[in-house]
Amino acid sequence: MKSLRTPDDRFTALPDYPFAPNYAQVPDTEGGQLRLHYVDEGPDFANPVLMLHGEPSWSYLYRHMIPIFAKAGHRALAPDLIGFGKSDKPTERSDYTYQRHVMWMNDWLAQMDLQNITLVCQDWGGLIGLRLVALNPSRFARIVVANTALPTGDHPMGEAFLGWRAYSQDVEHFNAGRIVHGGTTSKLTEAEIAAYNAPYPDASYQAGARQLPMLVPISPDNPASEPNRQAWATLMGLNIPILTLFGADDRIMAGVERVFQKLLPGTQGQDHAVLPGAGHFLQEDVGPELAQRTLDFIAKG
Repeated sequence: MKSLRTPDDRFTALPDYPFAPNYAQVPDTEGGQLRLHYVDEGPDFANPVLMLHGEPSWSYLYRHMIPIFAKAGHRALAPDLIGFGKSDKPTERSDYTYQRHVMWMNDWLAQMDLQNITLVCQDWGGLIGLRLVALNPSRFARIVVANTALPTGDHPMGEAFLGWRAYSQDVEHFNAGRIVHGGTTSKLTEAEIAAYNAPYPDASYQAGARQLPMLVPISPDNPASEPNRQAWATLMGLNIPILTLFGADDRIMAGVERVFQKLLPGTQGQDHAVLPGAGHFLQEDVGPELAQRTLDFIAKG
């Protein structure tokens, strides 16, 4: 599998992102290897808080939350999905499948041998992260579901998502920073917008970012539909505590929190919230509050 690696100098002096890089190798599923980047802050022996980003962001999204978790004594982990951030970027859109994303992250998870994980997942971080929970339920202690879903294609995704999907394919210049900016309420600085564009020196690095919206199951016969149904079946049989924290201004995910609360037993009795002043990328709008609510959730046991 042919891939590109963003030059390191693209990531120098990013605002509020002082974290040392860490790397692992994962099989590309074609006999080669891909380098996966992750942030790893806080004590190595501490229980991990695993933060999974989505489209078209990277671990930079969690920069305001990582120090809060580390200061509280947790091991704060934020990987970059393959195709994003400092991770390697396969060059062909056909290289990216939902199943491969799950396999790449599952291989990394096995290498890290993490236990007693608190998962914080947003956007595609949930589409992948919830599949990881279904594959490895004994590794996870609790889940924070934030502006995400686990679609099977059995129900309509909504006009807001379909509009975003069409835009992601039709727009000539895919500006990741402006897309994140548009999904926030508080809005980003020009330096922060540039940081979200740092992984992409040119369009040849954007195959993954362009392809990911097309991998969301929107029909019942999508290749990911049945694996996601199986994941739902597993999750519905677990008692892992689950907290939903959604942004009040997120049009794409509006109301999806109620699906989790209805179907998953681990949501019962939790302090769920729809957070005012928060858009789709709620880590940007209310990152410290999201981190504190997660810490309170952990403290409940």
